[in-house]
Amino acid sequence: MITAIVLIGSDREALPRLGGTLADLPGVAEAYSVTGEWDFACIVRVPRHEQLAEVVAGGIAELPGVTRTQTMVAFEAFSRHDLEAMFDLGNPESDGG
Repeated sequence: MITAIVLIGSDREALPRLGGTLADLPGVAEAYSVTGEWDFACIVRVPRHEQLAEVVAGGIAELPGVTRTQTMVAFEAFSRHDLEAMFDLGNPESDGG
């Protein structure tokens, strides 16, 4: 499974409706409105790299009101459990398992 984080800039007029539209696109697992330089961030999950281009260039970037995108492909995923276990290494209070 390919996972990517897509940052999206939009026209001000598109802000109220674009989040729901993004969330409804095939391949978009989650859509968030965010603060800062970007207006939205989406988590895209697809089985093949070729489908990533279809979702981003053929879907997200083509929506009315989208002005720009930046895509970051994830190399490795860490769950909360993985991170907690990693930081517990060497902790004398940890039960070691």
